[in-house]
Amino acid sequence: MTDSELHGRIQDLDVTLWVGKSGVEPVVDELRTQLESRDLVKAKFLRAARGGTTTEQLAVDLADRAEADLIETRGNTAVYSA
Repeated sequence: MTDSELHGRIQDLDVTLWVGKSGVEPVVDELRTQLESRDLVKAKFLRAARGGTTTEQLAVDLADRAEADLIETRGNTAVYSA
């Protein structure tokens, strides 16, 4: 898949995972489960989740915990693959 094809797929992807005030820990298993049936998952990091950190830091933390690949972060969203 070319970069432009991947970017198009990411742009059309709906958010299916929300990270809220409880942080990334409660959604680790959900990300793993979604990646079993999808090749890409888009997550949104709500303001309450960010606290004193950045979306990028949270996105990397979630990827590490779920053993997923972080494809990109943009704004308050991140895209993962298995």
